[in-house]
Formats: sequence, C-alpha cells, structure tokens
Amino acid sequence: MKSQARVVVIGGGVVGCSVLYHLTRFGWTDVMLLERSELTSGSTWHAAGGMHTINGDPNVAKLQKYTVELYKEIEEYSGQDIGLHMTGGIMLAATRERFDWLKSIAAKGRYLGLEAQILSPTEAHELMPLIDPDQFVGALYDKVEGHLDPYGTTHAYAKSAKKNGATIELHTMVEDLVQRADGTWDVITNKGNIHAEHVVNAAGLWAREVGRMTGLELPVLAMEHMYLITEQMPEVVEFNERTGREMLHAVDFDGELYLRQEGRGMLMGTYEKDCRPWSAHTTPWTFGHELLESDLDRITPELEVGFTHFPAFNNAGIKQVINGPFTFSPDGNPLVGPVPGKRNLWSACAVMAGFSQGGGVGLALANWMIDGDPGMDVFAMDIARFGNFASRSYTNKKVRENYSRRFSIRFPNEELPAGRPLKTSPLYEPMKAAGAQFTASHGLEVPLWFAPPGTEEQFSWRRSTDFAPVGDEVRAVRSAVGLIEISGFAKYSVTGADSAAYLDRVLACQLPAEGRMTLAPMLKHDGKLIGDFTVANLGDGEWFIAGSGIAEDYHMRWFRQQISDSERVDVRPYGMSLMGVSIVGPRAREVLAAVTDEDVSAESFRFMDIRHLSIGMAQALVGRVSFTGDLGYEIWTKPEDLRHVYDVLMAAGEQYGIRLFGLRALNSLRLEKNYGGWAREYRPIYTPFEAELGYFVALDKSADFIGKAAAVEAHDNKGGPMRLRGFVVDVHDADVIGDEPIYLEGKVCGWVTSGGYAHHSQLSMAMGYVPRDVADTQIGWEVEILGERLPARLQRAPVFDADGSRMRG
Repeated sequence: MKSQARVVVIGGGVVGCSVLYHLTRFGWTDVMLLERSELTSGSTWHAAGGMHTINGDPNVAKLQKYTVELYKEIEEYSGQDIGLHMTGGIMLAATRERFDWLKSIAAKGRYLGLEAQILSPTEAHELMPLIDPDQFVGALYDKVEGHLDPYGTTHAYAKSAKKNGATIELHTMVEDLVQRADGTWDVITNKGNIHAEHVVNAAGLWAREVGRMTGLELPVLAMEHMYLITEQMPEVVEFNERTGREMLHAVDFDGELYLRQEGRGMLMGTYEKDCRPWSAHTTPWTFGHELLESDLDRITPELEVGFTHFPAFNNAGIKQVINGPFTFSPDGNPLVGPVPGKRNLWSACAVMAGFSQGGGVGLALANWMIDGDPGMDVFAMDIARFGNFASRSYTNKKVRENYSRRFSIRFPNEELPAGRPLKTSPLYEPMKAAGAQFTASHGLEVPLWFAPPGTEEQFSWRRSTDFAPVGDEVRAVRSAVGLIEISGFAKYSVTGADSAAYLDRVLACQLPAEGRMTLAPMLKHDGKLIGDFTVANLGDGEWFIAGSGIAEDYHMRWFRQQISDSERVDVRPYGMSLMGVSIVGPRAREVLAAVTDEDVSAESFRFMDIRHLSIGMAQALVGRVSFTGDLGYEIWTKPEDLRHVYDVLMAAGEQYGIRLFGLRALNSLRLEKNYGGWAREYRPIYTPFEAELGYFVALDKSADFIGKAAAVEAHDNKGGPMRLRGFVVDVHDADVIGDEPIYLEGKVCGWVTSGGYAHHSQLSMAMGYVPRDVADTQIGWEVEILGERLPARLQRAPVFDADGSRMRG
C-alpha cells in the first residue's frame, strides 16, 4: 500500500467513488480511496437505486440533472454495466395544495431546462395504469427519471477512477486522523500510515466516527428505511407486453410513497411517520452488508394508503422486505465542502439520495478542492450552513422530523417545530407575549410577525392570516416608527495591526473613514460574490462587520482562509455576545433622541455614521443604517443590556405609536427599495455588476483585492450576462416566493429570486435575474405563479423614496 497521496477519500460508497472519479477526471491522479470492507458496504448496496432530476431547490436540481446525464458516460468509459432503466416518472397530488406545489415545481423546471408536464389524473393513469385516478387531482410527468443497479454504478465510478490513475484499497480501516503543523494529515490505518495533503470524509454510516477522529461531531444521523418488493403482478406483465416498456416510477406524496418496477413485480417504499433512528450514538464498525429486521406494522398506515391509491397491490404477494439504514442531515440535504476550522479536511456525507445527487456532489467537491470553488451555488448543501447549535440531540430531533415529512408539503409560511426553541435572546419572552411568531435563524429564535389575539397561522401557497397584521406592521414603520430585533444578523470583529490592509484585500469596497460605514461586497477569485456586508471603521484598528445570520460559519470559513501566515489580524464572530434592535421610520430620530444625551440630529449623526452612545443606562454601538430604506438606526449592545435598551426605546416610542415588526414586514419594506439579500439575490454565481452592486466595487482602489482582476475583466465585458431587476406583478391572491420563471414575449428568460407584497405601496413585487441585453425592456414581461402566467412590469427605480431623501434626511 502507498504511504503517501495527495488526497485520501474515506468510504467506498457511491459518493466516495464519485469524488475519487471526479478528482481524476480533472487531473488529480495521486488520489486514494480507503474502504474498510468492500465497495458499496453500508447504505449503497441496499438502496432502491432510484434517480430523478426534479428537486424543490433549483440549485440541487441542477446537480441532479448533471448526475443523471453522467451515467451513460461512466458506463461507456468504465465498461461496467450500471443497469440503467430510464423509465420516466410521475409525481402525484391527492390534494389541491399538493397540486399547486407540483405546478410550482414544473415552473422551476422551465428555466432549468428540465422537461416536466402537468397532467390530469386520467392522463397520469394512462401512463401508469396502476394508479386509481379517482384518488388524485393532478400529476407531474418527468421523462428523465429511472433507476439503476447500485453495485454496478458504484463500480463504474471506481473503475473509471482507477483507469485515470487512482488507487483503491479495500479492507483498509481508518483508525485515526492526525493533522500535522503544516495542515497535512497522517491517516492511520490497520495496514499502515498514509501521509495525505487532503482528507475527504465520505464515510456514509461512519461519517460521525471519522469526524470524531478530528474532534468534530457532524450533524448526521442514520434512519431505518423500508421498502417492499412484490411477487410478479399480472398488471405489470400486461403493461410490459402491451407497451414494450417498463412501468413508470411514481411518487405519491400524500401517501408518503415511492414506487418502481422490480422484475415483473413492483417495489414500494415509504417515509413513514413512525420513523426510527438507527444506532443513534455510535455506528458499529462490524456492520456492512447486513439488513435490519423488518417491521411492516410500523409502515402499515402508509401501506394502507398505497393499497388504496394503487389497488393492484391488494392482490400482490410480498416477496421481500428490505430494511436498511441511510444517513440524513437535519434538513435532509448533503453536507459538502471544506470543514470550517479544519484545514484540508473535506466533507461528502449525508447524501441520502446518492444516485440522484452523488455525481453532482463529486463534481462540486472536486472543483472546490482543485480550483478553490465548487463552480456552482451549493449553499444549500454546504456543511458550513450548520453551526455549533447542531448538536447530536438537535440533529436527532430534526432528522426524525425531516424523515417523517420528507414527502410532505412545506408551505412557504410554515415553520417546523422540532428542536425548537434552542437559542433565544433576552427579548424572546416579551416578544412572545406580544404575539411574536418565530422562525429559527442559525438556531436563534427570531420574530417573523406579530399575531393579534385569536389569530393563528394558516399554512398556504396563497396569502394567509398573517397578511393583514404584517400590513399593519409595515404601515406603522412607514408612518411613524417600528422596532425589530436584529440579533439574528451575523456580527464580526476584525482587529490587529494589519486589519485595515487585510480588509482592503478581502473586501471589494473602499474602506470607510473612522466613524463611518459602507456597503461591502466580498468577491471570490473569479470575481463573483461570496458575501455582502456593512463594514464600519470604529477606530484604533477595530472594525465591525454585519451580514447574513445564516451564513455566519460560511463567511467565517472564508475570512479565516484569507489570513496569511504573516498577517497580524484577528477575525472573530460575536455570535450571541452582541445583540441588537433596530428602530426605523420617520419618528425614529425622535425616539433615539429621547433615550440618549448625545446629539443625534441629522447634521451631527449622518447617514452611515456609527458611534458608541448611551441608551438609557446602557452602552451601545449605534449605526445610522436600515435595511428598510427608511430613516433608521441599528443598536448593538451586550445581551445583559438588551432588555433594558428595548424597554427604554419602547417607552420613549409610545407617544409616537411605536410598533414591533418582524422579518415578513422587513421583506415587504426592502422590496420597495429593490434591496437584495444573501442566498437569494446575492449568490456566488453572480458578478457584483449583475447583482447591481457594482457601485460599491472600488475597481480604482490601489489594493489588489480578491477577485479584482476578474471584476475588472467582467466590468470591461458589460458586467456579465444577467442583470438583477425588480418587477411589479399583477397577482390575484398569491405572491411570488422565489424560483418562479420570468417570461418575455412568451419565452422563459429568467427567474425570480424573491418577492412578496409591498404593503405600503400596495403592490405585489418580485426580484429576479434576466438577460442583460433585454434587462431594460419595458413591456412584454410575465411571471408564472402557481401555473398561471401573470403580467408584470419592470420597476427599475424603487417604489419608495426613490432618491433616498428620507433615508438620508
């Protein structure tokens, strides 16, 4: 066995073999894969082998599309039969709400290049005659769907990798991982040690154990998963002989079921409500090609629905029941990318849908390792989306919730309760008493809206019970003053003798003078966005940065990666040690003046000024800035002082009609200003010029900031092919939520990134990307919402305070 390699991949399942293959495909051939048993041991070998391109997240759907398209290539290159069956498939809706969801999925497919059709129940029955059409209200047909042989597919990846120069060592168990001072790793195995520059954790069921070797507790949990295989079914035989085709795949969301043909019978699997974690604390190293004991009683409720929706199963004998463990993350998406805080350690685990996503995961990770960038937007799968809050107990609760409702509708206004509340601020109880309805942001409970007594959230794709109360919150802000908690924002401290030089290189903006703030795009080396912040110069080499709360670990990983060995700079997240509120609206200055002895007049405290002020008896860092586009102040203080600051502000604002507001009102307010947000408008696939942030990129500053050369090139080439634009949409009772297609003259040309109802302006608004060459076209626009194409008009100028006079006044 070799004693040295550039990369060691741990785990011989489909994901590990895909990573190995993609590394060799892009030129890294000094790579090894270590498997403690045989390839496919663990979860891969007993998988149902289904694959599809459709996914609720368009970025994940792109990776799945790549994975499916890759299969013929690796089969031909490796010479390994992968048992590919491209049958096509249907997704079924038994309720009107589910049918609305299927329409939204079909709409997303239109701009992703995915071919999907909405069908009536009768049309679905004609394609897949096992269904009872009377049980459904509609369906979605996708021809790019099917299944394959898990064993053959995994070996096709492995053989392709070996053909390219990779090494695979079977029956080689990793016993420990030890990092050297230079960031390289000693991989300790039962057959000797390997010195590696990089280590990839693709250990599947043993990902936690491998993580623990490096001091990590990864948010991964295995769940028991059952499916049954029937004896030969005459209905299947008749369909095969009559059409010459296999029975289509089917997903029955309301029955929590998936089906496909197996031999001359059928396979039926379920994500049951009565779910069971497997080996919740430690995965036995001796486990391999075993199955778990079946328990049909536990999945009986789902099977009863299945036998009603697919009546032919009532007369079918059961040949075999498969029960095996699969790993999940708390939100069901994979954990991919460089592990925060660990140099040269990479994650490729919790890939539950390995045969839909494994190829895309391998592609993204190989790009990341070789080029320093995944080459696509994989934030939904990035391991950095989970912070320290994702403990083992939290993971257990969220995985069980996710598994039990994997096929359930997640409405855009629905909040899932498992593992909550976890982190709360000192304002949680008073805001809860005021009717706050919360969401969890990076583990912290944050108010979404404030419900009047007797009002409860009703989950819907359309406007719901929160519509009127959120409108009242918005009108209070625009007419007087509102207060919102902003503790969920990410906050960072940058200090040290080289802090200014470091930030000048990491951020693309011109750094502000002492006592001032500015908007700060942050670029990758390819000139595309990796962050957007406000940066403030506090003086004496101290800087304050605020950004998206959900991206705190994501951005900390980047900040730390950019610090050179010679730089004297310290970047730290404040986390829960700094919390805050924001007061906004035309009376906000009067409220602030009432609680401080400092001069906060317009002349003394200008727009984008920042300073330390006394607020009542507490000290706070106060910046004159607001995401609402109105006059506003962000007030940051210690957690122990937050309740006092809140109390004095609310008392001082009472005479002005101060009102609490939440994130839904904030969304409504920012839409009127065409303000974008991270992970929606601002993503690592857009240049700052496409995202309309070019004004804040200081191409002429002397510092050679990261991405400068690429940004200059993009600027000289008209900034990139797309442009972010705002639209007013003529809607009925449903607003955009994101990812809807945008049409121009009847053809799909762009996509919605976010939107909603702008209550102050009484307009339904959408933001999205369209091609640069038509981005200023005035007429001919439409946006598709729930299957209906609705007229839209371009809205270049903000509909509120277009000249910024109120914000700066």
